[in-house]
Amino acid sequence: MRAGVLILLLLALAALLGPLLLPEPDAMDLAARFAPPSPDHPLGTDELGRDLAARLLQGGRISLAVALATALLATIIGTAIGLVAGYHGGLADAALMRLTDGVMALPLLPLLIVLAAADPAKLGVPADIQGSESFAVARLAAIIACVGWTTVARLVRAATLSVRGRDFVRAAVAMGASPSRIMLRHILPNVASPIVVAATLSVGHIILIESALSFLGLGIRPPLASWGNMLTGAMDAVWSAPQLAVWPGAAIFLTVLGFNLLGDGLQRSLNPRSAST
Repeated sequence: MRAGVLILLLLALAALLGPLLLPEPDAMDLAARFAPPSPDHPLGTDELGRDLAARLLQGGRISLAVALATALLATIIGTAIGLVAGYHGGLADAALMRLTDGVMALPLLPLLIVLAAADPAKLGVPADIQGSESFAVARLAAIIACVGWTTVARLVRAATLSVRGRDFVRAAVAMGASPSRIMLRHILPNVASPIVVAATLSVGHIILIESALSFLGLGIRPPLASWGNMLTGAMDAVWSAPQLAVWPGAAIFLTVLGFNLLGDGLQRSLNPRSAST
């Protein structure tokens, strides 16, 4: 877990200090296209003469924002569904789990491509909002979260089934506590460990999905930078300027590795059985 935390801290530090030390990520200099690394451009420049390091950090900020927002939204949806299904059981459990099974059975990437290809203008979103960073992040987070909650829902349901029969839950029922209070005050704190682990592990997976959608031109769209659309821009120059693909790819690899190591460490720390083996 320490290695994962160290990787993520270094990435966060670079994201904070980068804007203070590097040029504007959208500043173009066509006379300096594909320039090699230099004091002014530590990683060189891209096909439009933009500073590659600045673009990389901007892409990291957006990619991480999408991943964290998606993980939070998917965790909230999955936790709510899992709690209701596990606590109430019966028809509610059957209906919600069949819904979960149906979503899990859908082909993930084709479904995301269809959802991402929807034109925001036809949904009534003003043109000036469509190009903003916050809208791009929120749009992509909502799309991925629509199908990304199923794992959390199953984990929370299983944990709720094991907790709802314990004495403290029976005591709360006997005292007349409402189902919502029992789920939020008594069950949820006792099933928080698998939720935290699942949310942490999902961040790396979401980064890969966002990168794939942006690579296909359906995620974060230029001029905003993300690691996925930086790889798209590097396709035509991958042989003449391989650094355009190497650096975004390395950033994706390190970030996913960091979150996976963090999630694995949290799993070992929060699960006494795995810590003892």
